[in-house]
Amino acid sequence: MNFQEFRAKTVGDAVTQACISFGVTSDRLDFEIVSEGSSGFFGLGRKDAVIRASVKEEKAEPAPKKEKKEAPKAAPQKKDVKEAAPVKAPAAKEEKPANKAEDKREPKFLSSDEIEARAAAAAARAKENGEEAPVFEKKDREKRERRDRRDRRGRDRRDRRDDRRDKRETKPAAEAAMKEEPARKPSAPKPERVVLPKTPEEIEAMKKAANDFLVSVFGCMDTEVSISMEYDEKEGCLSCLFSGDDMGILIGKRGQTLDSLQYLTSLVVNKGKSDYTRVKLDTEDYRARRADTLENLSRNIAYKVKRTRKAVSLEPMNPYERRIIHSALQNNKYVETYSEGEEPYRHVVVAPKKN
Repeated sequence: MNFQEFRAKTVGDAVTQACISFGVTSDRLDFEIVSEGSSGFFGLGRKDAVIRASVKEEKAEPAPKKEKKEAPKAAPQKKDVKEAAPVKAPAAKEEKPANKAEDKREPKFLSSDEIEARAAAAAARAKENGEEAPVFEKKDREKRERRDRRDRRGRDRRDRRDDRRDKRETKPAAEAAMKEEPARKPSAPKPERVVLPKTPEEIEAMKKAANDFLVSVFGCMDTEVSISMEYDEKEGCLSCLFSGDDMGILIGKRGQTLDSLQYLTSLVVNKGKSDYTRVKLDTEDYRARRADTLENLSRNIAYKVKRTRKAVSLEPMNPYERRIIHSALQNNKYVETYSEGEEPYRHVVVAPKKN
């Protein structure tokens, strides 16, 4: 026999696939179960049932058919009853072992599709032999009703489980939010920074100190960089612009190298001074591009918070980048922003407003 392998969720479904593939009913199918499969844990690790099947050989079946055709020819010759009796007896004895062999090969579990296929095949055979068709409707109906009741119970259990899970998730979250909200206080507004005017000599001294420090750093890095400086008297900020062949080394991952250089340069410029002067380092317009990226990120996060009604914590950022997020969302009607944590892990939290 030429066996083929079939896979399905259950053994019955695999038998049905084999019947459809060979174009025969299940009583003409010879199969063996390789694996009964498993449903797994909540669908995880599920394994399909595997069977090997082939069509039964029909070599032994023609003999009973010839005997049935010959029996009516012998029926008119009723001269000797003793001679007719032995002809019928072997036919009945020969059919029983075949039926037993077929019963042994039947699967343990039958699907509804297979039951219908068997009923149709039995009705067709009964019609050919002129017998009354067997009735499978009652058993089939009962099996369908049991299957429907089982499916309904399964759906009800899943719905109740989902409801309980939703209640467990929403209640603690709401209670925690109610408890945490009074504890969180908005950060007090910082006093406005007063910029003291500087003389040209002080500005030149700051530029020289910053230039000497940066030139020494770039010399140790073996990098050729041209530096241009400009002091903004209104903001009290010293801006340093770099240009060169490979500025990606100075920027670093997400501007970390540039921020570190900016912090060190600020320490050098403000050393021994009574008032504080901001220092801003930039190259290849990185600061403007980073600001656009953060503004787009803040708008996307605000939409997500508005839709889900859940707060979102952003990655740690430096004060300059946190100010960009706060400024971008300060007029939003649906969300608010505040900072949490300590440096260098201080980050921005975008939360929904109470109203």
